[in-house]
Amino acid sequence: MADRFARIRRMLPWSLARKNLRSVAGQIFLLQVALVVLLVAFAVFALVLQSQRDTNAEAKRRSIAVAQTFAHSPGVLPALQAPNPSKVLQPLTEAGRKSAGVDFVVVMDTAGIRYTHPMPDRIGKRFVGKIEPSLAGKVYTESVHGPLGHEVQATVPIRNTDGRVVALVSAGLKVKNVTSLVDRQIPIILTAGAVALGVATAATVLVGRRLRRQTHSLAPNEMNRMYDHHDAVLHSVREGVLIVGDDGLLLLANDEARRLLDLPSDAEGRHVSQLPTLEPETVSLLSSGREATDEVHLAGSRLLAVNQRPTDRGGGPKGSVVTLRDTTELQVVSGRAEITGERLKLLYDAGLVIGTNLDVIETADELARIAVPRFADFVTVDLADAVLHGEEPAATARGMRRVAVCGIRDDQPLYEKGRLIDFLPSTPQALGYGSGRSELVTDLSAATGWQLQDPERTEAIVDYGIHSLIATPIQARGVVLGMVNFWRSKEHDPFDEEELSLAEELVARAAVSIDNARRYTREHALAVTLQRSLLPRALPEQSALDVGYRYLPAQSGVSGDWFDVIPLPGSRVALVVGDVVGHGLHAAATMGRLRTAVHNFSTLDLPPDELLSHLDDLVSRIDQDECTDSPAAVVGATCLYAIYDASTGRCTMARAGHLAPALVHPDGSVTFPDLPPGPPLGLGGMPFQAAELDVAEGSRLVLYTDGLIEDRTRDLDEGMELLREALAGHPDRSPEESCQAVLETLLPERPTDDVALLIARTHALPPDRIAEWDVPPDPAAVAGVRAAVTGKLDEWGLSELAFSMELVLSELVTNAVRYGCEPIHMRLIHDRTLICEVADGSSTSPHLRYAATTDEGGRGLFLVSQLTERWGTRYTPQGKVIWAEQALPNHEEACARRPSALAVTRR
Repeated sequence: MADRFARIRRMLPWSLARKNLRSVAGQIFLLQVALVVLLVAFAVFALVLQSQRDTNAEAKRRSIAVAQTFAHSPGVLPALQAPNPSKVLQPLTEAGRKSAGVDFVVVMDTAGIRYTHPMPDRIGKRFVGKIEPSLAGKVYTESVHGPLGHEVQATVPIRNTDGRVVALVSAGLKVKNVTSLVDRQIPIILTAGAVALGVATAATVLVGRRLRRQTHSLAPNEMNRMYDHHDAVLHSVREGVLIVGDDGLLLLANDEARRLLDLPSDAEGRHVSQLPTLEPETVSLLSSGREATDEVHLAGSRLLAVNQRPTDRGGGPKGSVVTLRDTTELQVVSGRAEITGERLKLLYDAGLVIGTNLDVIETADELARIAVPRFADFVTVDLADAVLHGEEPAATARGMRRVAVCGIRDDQPLYEKGRLIDFLPSTPQALGYGSGRSELVTDLSAATGWQLQDPERTEAIVDYGIHSLIATPIQARGVVLGMVNFWRSKEHDPFDEEELSLAEELVARAAVSIDNARRYTREHALAVTLQRSLLPRALPEQSALDVGYRYLPAQSGVSGDWFDVIPLPGSRVALVVGDVVGHGLHAAATMGRLRTAVHNFSTLDLPPDELLSHLDDLVSRIDQDECTDSPAAVVGATCLYAIYDASTGRCTMARAGHLAPALVHPDGSVTFPDLPPGPPLGLGGMPFQAAELDVAEGSRLVLYTDGLIEDRTRDLDEGMELLREALAGHPDRSPEESCQAVLETLLPERPTDDVALLIARTHALPPDRIAEWDVPPDPAAVAGVRAAVTGKLDEWGLSELAFSMELVLSELVTNAVRYGCEPIHMRLIHDRTLICEVADGSSTSPHLRYAATTDEGGRGLFLVSQLTERWGTRYTPQGKVIWAEQALPNHEEACARRPSALAVTRR
């Protein structure tokens, strides 16, 4: 409520006048108030004068009418002749006065003595007023101060039948009764004046608001000062200003606009199309009213930057304001600045684009693509052929390989990509290569040294329209690696000296990247050579397993994952998968040492758990050696070692911190054997446990490293399940196909860790290829064994090996009977070789030695080593086994008869 009253007070006229006294609206309001007051005063004054005149006339008229009416009344003359005229006339005059609305009616005699009066005490007294004109027979009106006050009265004669004046009648009204009419009309006049003042106030408020909006609440002096300032700025600013109406009429042009456009003095008020000095493009822009920003228009010999904006955005009148700026002198400077900016942008983009990888050819191609067409029409890059192999470049420009060609068209006659070029010493390429400085040829048609390289081709290049060349050497760390050739055709001007420095800067940004790529190529070649020397180049021949494998290095290159397939005596094969923590040459070298150690330990024919124990000791020693040089270079490794025996179909395996293998059964189902876990290699002090499982023929053993199933986007269990899905349901798939399917299912596009995968399909040795005998501990039993062996060899078609095998068996069985203990068992295996095994319960191993000429014994094992390809001893929980192998006479035919058993796939 208080706020409402405050607003009302602020809206009151005097508040507005006091608040805005200096404003135009306040001044108009004061003028309106003064006019209203004067009008009301004049109206009242005129009303008073008019009222007085009208009321006097009305009073006289009414007085005369009442007086004449009473004077001619029929009963007046008889009443005058009565003995007491007052008694008769007094009631008549009072009744007539009241009915006529006058203040008095007085009847008097010719001497002026009253017969009647509203005040009875005035009867008989002399009439106040002038009676002479009436006695003369005239009607006379006057204003007098009578008994009732200030009165207006009319005196009329009363005539008898003879026309003689016998009496007088006077009727009149008091002046205050007449002026009371004026008093009743003055409030009406004042009310009308107040209403007019209110209407004027409201109009003033509305006009004030509009003026405040239009003048932004500026006072008249402020507006005047602003106008002066704007007018001064408008005519002194060094920029042309035009205001054009919506109808195309030129409303305003400042002095600078008149000078720039050479406008006539009467230009304002004329249509822009009627101004003869304006160009048609400028007239079209001014007439259209569209927005324009820094459009360049010709005005005589000047180049003007024209900007145009509409004027009705803020509610103003429709039209447009135009600014003009003379850019003639700045055109050349801005052109140079634009070229400089484009060159800087080219160098900036080159720094972002060139050298995104460590490939020499790709880096050269990036350089060629970034320069076309922003700097040259065609770009060719020639590198010394040795650079592509990571080697040091030659001293001359001979043996240059063109590695990149890029241009605005594909039909150019330049040397094609991949060509080996020997540049002549007179060519710009050879000169720049030898001096290390860029060579500029502005006119190829006149360059005789360049034309000598290949006259027919150079003529075709000139005829094609290529006319200019910059040959810039690719120089890094003081060595010139090649040349970059920038060519321009007829679409552009020839190269100049300023562009020579740009070419050198552009090539310099790529030279370091190309040199880094060359060094990386060399180091990568060394790393790949080391990696290939450490991993198996080819899997050995064996008939127990069909093997497929994959090795995928990580993005960082060489790493520590490895795998191996090692044939063991007795139709057995060892499968190994390991992982050395880390990447780089150190991890690869450690992996090579571990792989060599596994090979060495496998020659001892150790069980998997014992082999891992020896390997654990080796890793611990490696850690100790590394820690003496670098405390951070501690080796961590995991390993899985499995031995598959094709004669029994059993697989023995143990693991050291490695993931359990997968077993794909012949029906296509997949299981993960419950293999006892072991600690990673190098921890020491913890035993390893082996597990045995029966593997049906046609099953697949899947060994892998953690890079196959572990990923940042999934956990280990999810990876194992994906591996199961990739392996299951395809019993007839080859190991090679299984490897490809597993990698496609589990690996991302760019794996972050290296992967080793080994899939082996098992084969069982047929029972008819195995012969076994229990041997009694009696030397006489040797003869029976020889006979049995001879018969079995005849059955197998190996009769020609009977003599040598009899000698070998006689020696081995005799040693077991003589030096071993029960039970003694002999086994003959017909596989890729003829294998003879003699087992006994003793753990004493025989040793090969040279017997003296006087010794009676000691020549048996020497004889065995001479008659067989290999022989050796392996220990079992029950004792030992001495074995010997002999090559088959028709080994190639045997391999041809069993192609599936010899199949080994690799990648």
